[in-house]
Amino acid sequence: MTIEKATIISFVMSGGVGSRLWPLSREDFPKQFHNLSGQGSMLLRTIKRMAARSDTTVPVYLLASERHSDRINQDLAGTDLAGGRPILEPMGRNTASAVVLATEITLREHGDELVLVVPSDHEITTDRDFWNTVEAGVEAAKAGRIVVFGIKPDRPETGFGYIEVAPETTQTRDVVRFVEKPNEETATKYLASGNFLWNAGIFLFRASVMRDAFRQHAAEIWDKAVAALNEASTNISGTYLPHDLYAAVPSISVDYAIMEHAKDIALVPAKFRWNDLGSWQSLLEVGSVDGNGNVLVGDVVAIDCEHSYLRSEGRLLSAVGLRDTAVVATADATFVAPVNESQNVRKIVEQLEKTGRLETKFTPSQDRLPQVGAYGNRVRHWLFDETLPLWSTVGVDTRHGGFHEAMSFDAIPINKTKRMRTMARQIYAFAVAKEMGWDGPAHDLIEHGLSFITKGRTDRGGWVKTFNPDGSILDASEDTYDQSFVLLALAHAHKAGHPQALRLATETFAFIDEYLADSRMTGFLEMPDDKGLRRSNPHMHLLEAFLAWYSATGNRDYLQRAARIVDLFRHHMFDAETWTLGEYFSNDWDRAPGEQGEWTEPGHHFEWAHLLSAFAASSGQKDAIRYARKLYASAIANGLNRSTELAYGAVSRHGLPLDTNSRSWPQTEAVKAAIALDGNGGPDLKPEVEARVGRLFRWHIEPAPKGLWIDLIDQKGRAKAEEVPASIFYHLVSALTQYVDYVGKRPQ
Repeated sequence: MTIEKATIISFVMSGGVGSRLWPLSREDFPKQFHNLSGQGSMLLRTIKRMAARSDTTVPVYLLASERHSDRINQDLAGTDLAGGRPILEPMGRNTASAVVLATEITLREHGDELVLVVPSDHEITTDRDFWNTVEAGVEAAKAGRIVVFGIKPDRPETGFGYIEVAPETTQTRDVVRFVEKPNEETATKYLASGNFLWNAGIFLFRASVMRDAFRQHAAEIWDKAVAALNEASTNISGTYLPHDLYAAVPSISVDYAIMEHAKDIALVPAKFRWNDLGSWQSLLEVGSVDGNGNVLVGDVVAIDCEHSYLRSEGRLLSAVGLRDTAVVATADATFVAPVNESQNVRKIVEQLEKTGRLETKFTPSQDRLPQVGAYGNRVRHWLFDETLPLWSTVGVDTRHGGFHEAMSFDAIPINKTKRMRTMARQIYAFAVAKEMGWDGPAHDLIEHGLSFITKGRTDRGGWVKTFNPDGSILDASEDTYDQSFVLLALAHAHKAGHPQALRLATETFAFIDEYLADSRMTGFLEMPDDKGLRRSNPHMHLLEAFLAWYSATGNRDYLQRAARIVDLFRHHMFDAETWTLGEYFSNDWDRAPGEQGEWTEPGHHFEWAHLLSAFAASSGQKDAIRYARKLYASAIANGLNRSTELAYGAVSRHGLPLDTNSRSWPQTEAVKAAIALDGNGGPDLKPEVEARVGRLFRWHIEPAPKGLWIDLIDQKGRAKAEEVPASIFYHLVSALTQYVDYVGKRPQ
C-alpha cells in the first residue's frame, strides 16, 4: 500500500545581503547570487533542492527583493517553479513579513496545506538528506505544531543563533527557548550540554496554524503584510508588492515576532551536513584546499602560507608567510583579518555605512548606471561630519585672523600669502553650510572672516588682493575677481543675518561702478585704469554675485546687472561655431590672438552652464538655457580625459587638450551644471549627476585623508597635489550642498 505524501508548498527567502561576506557580497549582489561552490549560485541550488522531492510536483515560490529581479531572472532562466513565482518586495522587511506572505499565499492559492520556508543561501550536502529531515517533521506539522530544524554543533560558534531543546525522547524534540548569538564562553557551555542546536532558519507549518499565531502575537504585521498583498500586481515575471503599503509593515524577524511567543514548537535535528557560508572562515572550511590547507580563489600567488583563505576578484593577489588569515580583494576594496575574526567584517560594513561609503552597496561595474541619489549619505557625512568640522577649526587662523590658505595632507596649516578671494570664499562656504542646516558655529566664522577682510579695504572702497600671513596687506591692487567674491560672501552673510553685510556690499557696488565699469562698452576692467586683455572669468563671478544678491533681497536692480553680463556673454564671449566660451579677449572684446584666443576651460563651461540656468530661472529669459546646454555639451564632448572621465584643465576651441591635468574644481562645477540642466526641458541627467559625483569622490576625495581632497590629478590618474588649497572648499561646499538639496527634493 502506497502512503500518499503530504503536500508541501515551498517558499525560498532571498532578501538578505550577506554582509559577513563583504567585500564580495553587497546590497546589489548578495551572497545567494554568487557561485561559491562551483555548482551554480546558492539561490539556484536551493530552488532545485525544493523541486527535488521525489514523486511530487508542487509550486516553489521565491520571496525576494524587487531590486534583484534582473539577477533572479538571469539565475532562474529555464528553471521550472511548477506554478510558483517570485514575490518581489520593494524593500526588505525581515523574515516575519516573508512568513506572512508565504502563509497567506498558500491559503489563497492552495488551501490549508503545509508550508516550508527556507533561506536561499545555505550549503546542504544532498537533496535526499534534506528532504528526509523535512519528512521527519511532517506529522508534527500536520498535528498543528510549528516545526523548526536544528544543526548539531561541532564547535562553540558565536555567529549562529541557538535553540534549546528538552532532553531527547523522540526524533521530534520539544523546543524550550530560542537564544541569540552567544559569546564564546556561553557557546562552549551550550556545546557541552548537548541540549542546544544551531538554528537552521528553516520552518515547516500548516498555513492556518501560522496565521493564527500571527493574529495572536503579531497582528499588526499580519494585517499590514496582507493589506500589501491585496494590492499587489502580478505579471509574467512575478508578484510586485506596493511600495507605500509594504513600507508600513514592521521590520522584525519571525523569531522575535512569533517563535519566542508561540507554544508547543517542535524541532527536528538535521540529517544533513549544513553550512550557512556566513563567513570567510566557513568558506575556508568547505573549500578545496591546497597542500598547506589554504583556499585560493582567483589570481593568487601564496608562498609559505597556511590555513588561509585568499581570494582575488581581478588583479593579482600575492601573499607570503600568512597563517590563519583571510584576504579578500575586489576591484575597489580589500578585507584582511585573522580567519577566526573574519565574521566581524560586519563591524567594517557598519562603519562604512555610517560614513555613507558606497562600497557596501554596489559591486564595481563599468556598464552599471548609478542609482539616483546613491551618493546622498556619503556626501552628507563627508561634508557635515568630516570636512566642515576640520576647516571650521584647524582651517581658521585664530592668531592672525582670517583663514589659512592651505593645509598639508597631515591637516597642518601652511604659512603662506592669504588671498582676498580665498578669505571671501571661506565666509561664503560657512554661510551656505548654515543655510543647508549645518549646526556648526557659522555666525562666529562669518564674523571672524568679515572682521579680517575689512582690514583690507582701500581708501576708494574696494578690497585689496592679498595679505601677508600675519594679516598685514601685501598687495593693495583692486582686482575685479576679488571684488566679485567679496560681494558673493556678503550676499550670504546678509542672508545669515550679519548686520553690516548690506552696507559693505552697497559700498562695494559703488566702487565697482566708479572704478571698474568700462565707460566705453558693457563689461568691467580687470583693475582700475587697466588697458590690457579682458577675461571672461571675473565677469562670470560677478554674474554669480549679482544673482546671489538678487536671491538674498529680491531687488531687481541686481538682476539687471546680471542681465548685462549675460548680454556680454551672448554677443562676445560665446563662440556659436564651436559652442565654446572664450577666456581671453582684447580691450574691445575681440578674441585674443594666438594660444590665448584658442584657450577654453571645460570647468568654466560647466560653471557658466549652471549660472545661465539660474539666470533663466530668475529672469524668465529662457534662451539662456539653450546656451547652457551648448556649453555643457561642448565640455562633455571635448573637455574630458577619456581615461578618468575627469574634465581637463584646458582644451582648444576645437577640442585639442592644452592642459591635460584635472583639478578638483571643474568636477564640482560639472555636478552643478548637470543638476541645473536635469529636468530643465532637456534630457534626463540624473544618472549623469550621480556619475559626476562619483568621479569627484573616486579621484579627488576618497584617496585623500579625512576632510581633505587631492586637488590635482594628471592625465594618467596619478595624484600630483602637494597641498590642499582652501580655495577649493568654496567649490566643494557649493556643489555638494546643491547635490544634497537635489537628492532631498527628488521624488522617492
